[in-house]
Amino acid sequence: MFRTLSIAASLACIATVAKGHEFWIDPENYIVEPGAQIVADIKVGEDFKGGKQSYLPPNFRRFDYVYAGQAHPVEGRMGDLPAVRMDAPGEGLVVFVHETTDLRLAWDSYEKFESFVIHKDAAWTLQSHADRGLPKKDVTEVYSRYAKSLVAVGDGAGSDLETGLLTEIVALENPYTDDMSDGIDVQVFYEGNPRAGAQLEVFDEPVFGRVSVFTVKADEQGRATIPVKPGNKYQLDSVVLREPSPELAASKNAQWESLWANLTFAVPAR
Repeated sequence: MFRTLSIAASLACIATVAKGHEFWIDPENYIVEPGAQIVADIKVGEDFKGGKQSYLPPNFRRFDYVYAGQAHPVEGRMGDLPAVRMDAPGEGLVVFVHETTDLRLAWDSYEKFESFVIHKDAAWTLQSHADRGLPKKDVTEVYSRYAKSLVAVGDGAGSDLETGLLTEIVALENPYTDDMSDGIDVQVFYEGNPRAGAQLEVFDEPVFGRVSVFTVKADEQGRATIPVKPGNKYQLDSVVLREPSPELAASKNAQWESLWANLTFAVPAR
């Protein structure tokens, strides 16, 4: 297993003001029988609680599932809820992939923006904000989401993979078939390259009890080991902050850009 450089644990003690809203794919069942349907919601919220999003093609650039190494579009009708309802393509691991369009937000205050970037391990943006001569009032941001989810059909055999997203989290082990006693190895990518030192925020949801939240720091190859427990659901989130391109900044009237990578999966009970 890869050495985790640092783990800072907390039980919902991270200040709400500093937290952004995660975007994730939430399967009704992470393990389904061959021939059964796969049903999943797209959600926006915090700590595994959030509002369900409909199947709306104008809101996404890509919505696929990858099975046996081949990508296929997730089919649906405008407004479908849940956003995913499809027959399982066959036995093995199914990887869902979702990329949103660009959305814009204006921060209520500089203090909230400051708390957000510190929470996302991007405090460098504060000095850059000053160096660029940007005002502290009416900070604007454009953001996009890059979500994946691992669903096991039958034995769930197979591997996660790089899917070509601008930023993504790849599971280097299969949580449904591999030994998870020493955690699950993952790797964070940005623009096709390992993202050195990336912070991953981990949401650990047990069958009963409260969601716990902690962060893990990736190594120089963007790799980290996430401690996991049998029977729990997991959501991993990693955010890139960057200056938007001149074209994007002009079209969205945005000073900053955030790219949100997310991965969900479950660990079978023993």
